[in-house]
Order: sequence, then structure tokens, then C-alpha cells
Amino acid sequence: MARRLTMFSKLLITLIILALLFFGGKFLLDNTAFGEELKNKAEEERVEREDTNTGSKSNTTTKADTKKADKKGGLFGNSSKAADRVDKTLRVQIVTWPGYAPGIYYNEGTEANTRSRFFKEYGFKVEFVREDDLINAMNAWLAGEYDAIVQTADAFPLYTSVPDIMDVKPKAFIQTDWSRGGDAIIAKRGINTINDLKGKRIALAVPAPAQTMLITALESAGMDIDDVKVVKTTDNIAAAELFQSPDVDAAVVWSPFDIEATSKVPGSKILLTTVEQSHIIGDIIFAKESVMQEKKEMFDGFYEGWMRAVAEMKNPTNRKKAAKYMSEYLQVPIGDAEAAMSTVYYTGHGDNMNFFGLDRGYKGMKGGDLYAKMNRKFAQMGDSEGEGPGWRSVINTTPILAADRTLNGATYAAEGAKVFKPTTQKDKVAPALASKPVTISFFTGQYQLTENAKTIIDLQFAETAKSFGNMKIRIEGNTDNVGNKAMNQKLSESRARSVANYLRETYGMNANRFVVVGNGPNKPVPGCESNASESCKAKNRRTDFQLIPG
Repeated sequence: MARRLTMFSKLLITLIILALLFFGGKFLLDNTAFGEELKNKAEEERVEREDTNTGSKSNTTTKADTKKADKKGGLFGNSSKAADRVDKTLRVQIVTWPGYAPGIYYNEGTEANTRSRFFKEYGFKVEFVREDDLINAMNAWLAGEYDAIVQTADAFPLYTSVPDIMDVKPKAFIQTDWSRGGDAIIAKRGINTINDLKGKRIALAVPAPAQTMLITALESAGMDIDDVKVVKTTDNIAAAELFQSPDVDAAVVWSPFDIEATSKVPGSKILLTTVEQSHIIGDIIFAKESVMQEKKEMFDGFYEGWMRAVAEMKNPTNRKKAAKYMSEYLQVPIGDAEAAMSTVYYTGHGDNMNFFGLDRGYKGMKGGDLYAKMNRKFAQMGDSEGEGPGWRSVINTTPILAADRTLNGATYAAEGAKVFKPTTQKDKVAPALASKPVTISFFTGQYQLTENAKTIIDLQFAETAKSFGNMKIRIEGNTDNVGNKAMNQKLSESRARSVANYLRETYGMNANRFVVVGNGPNKPVPGCESNASESCKAKNRRTDFQLIPG
């Protein structure tokens, strides 16, 4: 015989059903696209109601500096108009690069949404828009479609030297990362050092940060761009494809195309990456001065939120979450996204203080150093219309300084210099990646550096030492054959050590980074083995700077 439910049983079943409905609905809202859409719509309706009650107008469009761009149909001939959008949304152009993981992580994806930490903690939304065509991106930015766009500090002069762009006063306000393996120089069989590139055909994207990497690499070997034959390409991917043909000997490419290209060319190798050349390609984001003034609180919040994200991503769980978002953005498996993220160093608040020259005690590579170097180089090579204004005129450090009041502690500290192991006998004979002879004059029988000698070191090697921050520096002293051989050997070592001490004391470099070698007269310049002329003797009285694995 069936038993009737008691009042308590009915109540219990009702509570179970209600609980299932509650948790089922919560799961739907928190874990599905449909739920996210519902929450976003509800939040937007709430904001609109608040605006109606307070008399504000949250849906007004932003002001845009578009007169010149609209009149000319865009900087490069493409007409575009500023898109109407919600006033409380910051629209940021980015490219297919893993360096933007912190911003996307903090925003809970690329779309403008109410789950975003930027929205919850700072009251505005952020929309990240992928646009890999930098000309299209620039035109859209000039027309007001983006509030901020990306570039690298070294390539920034290609923008700031253009009169139409300078009219809107572009200002870099954040460094997002250093490339640490994301860029590479690959070479075919027989090319084992940077010095071996002399006279070779090199595929290179022009104009692009790839130029900076190659130029700085050549300088480490005492060469310049005229010592190689540049085969110009449209981008680094095209350079990797060209490398697989017989038309070039080397190429500057992006990762993972360095691995892909060298795997298809027998005997080829990855000669150099930004793991070794660690402080050469630093990504920045910049905006118009007028937009930064108009949306000051949003830019301040954007910078501070990004820096908080960098700090949080030091936790493996948070980094895994960031990889999930990068997987969606790059449209690759999570494992590939994690691999891509490993090719960059995410710069935190302390790093930005250093990069923008706000910490006067910092002696490493700054954004201003890279910008000034390539500002001159691009003008000399004819890639820009002329030199643009100085670094101080193209940056806005207000967001950095505003955040400096709250972003304190070790989690926001700058990256420390690499700590090298003490010198071994192996370091003294290890093959050099690059070797640069520099003539440094000493008084007869002396090893102390003159002021002129210090200037030569500053101009001819200090920048290389900062760029290749992860490599050891072998300094070899050499003499002619005049005088006692044993005395010359000892003197040459003392001279090399004085050079190492100067670099350590002046630029704050780790003492173990230097490998000091005295050759005396034992390694003369080829062709000057007999020291038969004063010219040869002068060539043999040199100091060799060599980059070796750290």
C-alpha cells in the first residue's frame, strides 16, 4: 500500500528542488557564455538606470583628435571614422604577441565585460582588439578608434618622427615586457658567430624591431649594418620563409618560426635569441596626450591594474589562468600558450620605474637608451623622415608615479641583474659568440685607465654589455712584442682587469660576469705577427671584448 508523504517530507523535497534550482542557476551564470551575457546585460541596465537618476550621460562618445586624419583620409591613405562607444571603455589595440597576458588576465579576457577587474576595482571597462597590421592600427588610432596602441621602444621613433603623428603628441606610458626568446637570429651552415655574418645576406623586416636586434648584434662584433647585405621583407614571418630558400644566409625572425625554419634547413642553427640579448626589445603602449588628459583616471587605473596582474602572475595558479586566456586569444592549445609566455619577461612596477628613468640609481638599459639609439639610426638609414623629438617629449609617467604610492613591497620590485658563477678555466677558452677589438691607450708600462680610455669603453662597449645582460664578458688584454714577454703578459692581464673593474663600478655589473685574460704578445692581429711596423704594433696593443655563454 502506498504511503503518503508527511508534511516534513514535502518540505524537505521542496528545499532540495529549490537548492538544485539555485545552484544550477548559479552554475549557468558563472560558467556559460549565456550566463555571462545575462550578467553583462543586467549590469549595463543598472549603470543606465544610475545615469538616468543622476543625470549623467554614460553613453556619450569620446572626443577624438581626428580632424587631420579625417581630412587626409588616414595617415597612409585609408579613411576611417571614430566609432561610437561607451565613454567608460578603454579600447586598446594589441598584436599577436604573448606580452599582453597580464592585461588580458586582469580583464578576464579581451572583451569589455563586467567581470573585468578593471571594471570592478577601477570603474571602467577595457576592450583589447587584435590588429597585426600596424599601418591599419595607426590610421585607426589617429581617427580615434583606439585609445592606445602598441609598439616597441626602439621602433617608436618610426612614429614620432612623422609630422602628422607628432601633431597629436603620442606618449608612451607603460612597458609591458622584455622579449626573452621571442626574437632570434638564425643562420645557415658555416656561420657560428656574429663575426661570421660579415658580408652575408640577411633577411630582415624593415622597418621593424628586427633591425634593432641585428644592428646591436653586429655592433657587438665591431660591425655595422653596411657590413652585411640586407634582404628586406614585409615582416619576420616572411623572413623565416625566405630563410628556407637559397637566397639568404641568415634571418631575423620570431619564435617559434626560428625552430620551424632551422628544422627545415640542414646544418642551420639558432645563432642568437633575446634570451642572450636580453634588453633590446621592450614593448610599450602609447596614447595621444589629449586622450590621456581626458581619461586620466582610466589610464592610471589601467597601469596600476596591469602592474597588479604582473605581480599576481608570479603565482603558478594565476599564471595558469592567464595561459587559459592567452590560449583563447592566440587560438592555440594551453601548452603552446604557456610556451609562448615563457619567451617574455613581464615587466612590473619597479621595472617600469627603471625603464622610464624614474629610479636614478638604475644603471641598466632604459627605454630612453633604445629610443635615442634608433632615433639616430633610422634617420641615418633613411627609414624615417628625420630624427623625432627626445625621449622625455614622448612619454607620460603620470600613471607610473600615481601607482608608486600604492605599489610597494618585493612583489612589485624590479628584476635583479643576473648573478653569474665565478670564472672557471672553461670560461677562458670557451668559443665566443661575438668578439670586438677596441684600442684602449695606456701609458707605457701602466695599467690605469685614462679619462679618454674610459670614454672609449663607454662609447664602444658599455651599451653592448647592457644589451646582452645574460652573457659573460671575456676581456682579453694584448700587447706588442716590445719588452719582456713575461712582463707583457702580466701587464696585459692587469690592463684587462682595470677595464673589467671600470665596467663593474660604473655600471653596477656583477663581478663574476667578467672573465679576465692576459695574452701579452701571444695573440697578434693576423698579418701583424712579426710586429714589423708601428701600425701593426698599434693594432696589437688592443683589448678584445668577447661575449660568451653565462
